[in-house]
Amino acid sequence: MKSFEDIIERISNICINEEFDLVVAIANGGIIPAAMINQRLGCEFYILKLNLRDAMQNKLYDKPKLLQEIEFNFKGKRILLVDDRVKTGTTLTFAKELLSEASNVKTLAVNGMADYFLYNEPCFRFPWLLK
Repeated sequence: MKSFEDIIERISNICINEEFDLVVAIANGGIIPAAMINQRLGCEFYILKLNLRDAMQNKLYDKPKLLQEIEFNFKGKRILLVDDRVKTGTTLTFAKELLSEASNVKTLAVNGMADYFLYNEPCFRFPWLLK
């Protein structure tokens, strides 16, 4: 398991050479890493409430579900979309479709392939999970 300090160090040192207006966390898993990256970037911060998998990463639905309407203005904005884990990219793809009126959407994942990522490992445990 990676330590919280390991992840903080990676977030502190990841090279992000573009400007963003908003950091948007995919809830629930993306909230902690998005808050951390937002401390570094100093953007507006919002949460996009989606669900596809349970806490054990078992698929709950055929496709992601929007659990709460989007209540922030993203039209014409540059967005960094943050999630904890990317397995298939289904949730990120769905989120990008929902935010399609933004001027640019880039992705960041703690683990898995995204525009920006901290790790890409098959077995990964997040230090902030209680179980």
